[in-house]
Amino acid sequence: MKDLFVALLGKPEGIVLFQLLEATQFTIYLSLIAFLGGGLLGAGITLLRIMPGRLGKRLALGYIWIFQSVPLLMLLFLAGLGAPKLLDVHVNPWTAACVSLTLYASAYLSDVWRGAIESVPQGQWEGGHALGLSFFKALRLVILPQAVRVALAPTVGFMVQIIKGTSLAYIIGFHDLMAIGKRWANAPLDGTEPFIIFPLMALIYFCLCYPLSLTARRLEAKLGKVGSRSAEAA
Repeated sequence: MKDLFVALLGKPEGIVLFQLLEATQFTIYLSLIAFLGGGLLGAGITLLRIMPGRLGKRLALGYIWIFQSVPLLMLLFLAGLGAPKLLDVHVNPWTAACVSLTLYASAYLSDVWRGAIESVPQGQWEGGHALGLSFFKALRLVILPQAVRVALAPTVGFMVQIIKGTSLAYIIGFHDLMAIGKRWANAPLDGTEPFIIFPLMALIYFCLCYPLSLTARRLEAKLGKVGSRSAEAA
């Protein structure tokens, strides 16, 4: 594949484009890990937020407050550089990047999902309890099917923020699109000038993010119309 790029574009342009596209896969992998890990952790935090107990709510609020207040770049520094120095251990850039982005994503996703659940009218909870459903059964059978429709669009849209957030991971040695692009932009070679490399990188990020943004808008418009029809019918 590399030889094909070189044959079509020559050197170093073909090599540059091939390496940028090859590095993009690691941006995608990191984004998926952060989204899935953040989603699982965020679901647990959301559950603590909506459960009746005060202790769980306080713990969840404290977690969200901490990881929404600390910049993602600082989380990366702490996980990739601070913790290894303090504890005298080696932390792989992959591990540090995954942990940082997972914590970052979980704090925001839990807020999105909590808002979606709270948007369901209180009468739905009361109706579930009137039918003899427990808290978890009412949540699973009555509340979540309605909340999912509200949360779907912003959840898909937040994937864009995760993808853009991965561009900061190069600072701790993570070899993704940003790291490879900056390396080439600093190389003293004709055809690798910053005004060539950075627009190429921007185009790749655009190709990753725009379909998700478009999907989120369409979901928001579609589900919004369905919700309006349901309200009118009621």
